[in-house]
Formats: sequence, C-alpha cells, structure tokens
Amino acid sequence: MNHDVFNGDADGICALHQLRLAFPADNNLVTGTKREIDLLRRVEAGPGDEVTVLDLALSQNRDALLAMLDKGAKVNYFDHHVAEDIPEHLNLTAMIDTSPDVCTSLLVNRHLSGKYLAWAVIGAFGDNLHEAAYQAAKPLGLNLQQLNMLRELGECLNYNSYGESVEDLNFHPAELYRILHQHKSPFVFVNEDGVFEILKQGYAEDMAFARAIRPEHETPNGAVYILPAKPWSRRVSGAFGNALASASPDRAHAVLTQRSDGTFVVSVRAPQSASSGADTLCSRFATGGGRKRAAGINRLPENELPRFVQAFDEVFSAAS
Repeated sequence: MNHDVFNGDADGICALHQLRLAFPADNNLVTGTKREIDLLRRVEAGPGDEVTVLDLALSQNRDALLAMLDKGAKVNYFDHHVAEDIPEHLNLTAMIDTSPDVCTSLLVNRHLSGKYLAWAVIGAFGDNLHEAAYQAAKPLGLNLQQLNMLRELGECLNYNSYGESVEDLNFHPAELYRILHQHKSPFVFVNEDGVFEILKQGYAEDMAFARAIRPEHETPNGAVYILPAKPWSRRVSGAFGNALASASPDRAHAVLTQRSDGTFVVSVRAPQSASSGADTLCSRFATGGGRKRAAGINRLPENELPRFVQAFDEVFSAAS
C-alpha cells in the first residue's frame, strides 16, 4: 500500500494537492492537526510500498523513517523545517530546504516546475510567508483582488488545522483535502464550493474573540498572549499569531493556549523584519521546535510560564 503523509495545515494540503494533480494516486491519507507532526509512526510500510511525506519535521519522524526504509519502503520527503543529519539511504529521496522564505508548497512547486503555481502561492500565504507568496505569484499575472482571494484561502485553510484534536476543527484535514482536490482552480473552489464560506465565517468569529484578549506580558520588542481553554482558542491560535506578526512586523509574538490538561500549546512568531529566533526560543523547552520565523511548543507546563516569558524577552531583546 502507498501512503501520503502530510501536515494538516495549508502548506501540507496544498503541497499534496499539487503533487496529486501532477501524479494522480488514490493513496492512504495520514494526517492530523497542525501539531500532530510525528505521523510516520502511524504508517506500516515495507517492500514495494511508497510513502510520500510532506511538511513534517524529519527530526520528529527520524526513527519511524529509518525503520520503514530498512524494511524496504521507498520514501519521498518534502519539507522545510530544521533537519539535522538527513539520512543517506537508497530508498530515500529528500527534498528539504530550510531557508526562511521557503515552505513545502513552494518546494513541490519547484519540483513540478511551476505546473500548479497558484496552489503553491496559497500554501505560502497560509504559512504566513507573504513576501515569498507575492514573489512566487508574479508569473500568474493576477490582479490585487485575485491575490487577496488566494491569501484569504491560504489563511482559512491554515486556520482549519489548529486544535487540540481533530474534533476541534471545522473539517478533518483529510476530508478538506479530498474536497479541495476536486478543483484544479482555486477560484472555482472559492466561488462554487461552500467549504470556503464555512471556514471564512468560522475564522472571522474566532478571531473576534481573540482580538478582545489583552497581552499578558508586553515590551517594546514583543508581546505574550494567553488564550483560555476553549475550542475557539485552540482553532485560532496560529491564525492569531500570524495576524499579530503581520500587524506589528518589528515585534515578536507568542500565543499560549491552555489545553484541557492545564498545560499550554505555544505558537511563537519572530519579528518579520528579523526572521529569526522562534526556533531558538522554543527549542529551549521540551516538545518545542520549528522554524526560525515560526515555531511552537506542544506542551508547556503552567509552572514553566515565568521561565518562558524570561526566555522570550532574552531571545528577542538579543535579536532586536
């Protein structure tokens, strides 16, 4: 059996959509929420099987990857997260680029020579890489209204990926991919499929709740927000962090969302003007990691909040 294993966010979905438009295949889909990144452990693959991995940090999947490679499975791995010591194996094709202005959708677009560029642009917008998205979109010759539609679609697809479990989401990412994959044109999807309107309405309602929250900690270099243990908080945490980063590009932002077990999910956005520091901060904590511009911590105990705030100030004061 062949498997497509992908992050349930905009980047992962749009990357897979491009690949399967170019190379149609009805593979087993393995995905989950934005934070479910160790997905290869769910896959049983051996001789004759092919596994395509998209937008999942290799460091979180290394053991499972090596196991399936040694069993004889072939793996194609597309990703842009920090990846130290990429395995060298005859069965592994790794297309990994950790540059801060690259996402997995743009990597797949490069692999396909721009064949489905609009979807790569959507993935980049969803990953909050606005400049990279606008640059990539130039060959499309779109007007501002069309570009704004692609940006909004990317943001809504990404919004759908955040939650403590898939029950928090408007759509299971696999279901959302299947619906979206019926459309080659994003404009047809937006205008003729009611899914976009559902996501758009949910995004607006949840963001309204988030914007009413005041910072828990604030300095000239950044701000830390704490959201309550509510479904809307879990859905909007990433989108809220991206919105804060776009509104104040010279400042860092952290959005902490309380989980049902009392710990916090943390989303960190480095200042867009600096494009670094988020991974440095989050890697100081267990379950933390990510990219230079955007990173996170899956479980931050409440008693570590003071240490997190102190580290936040240290990292982003040094980066300013």
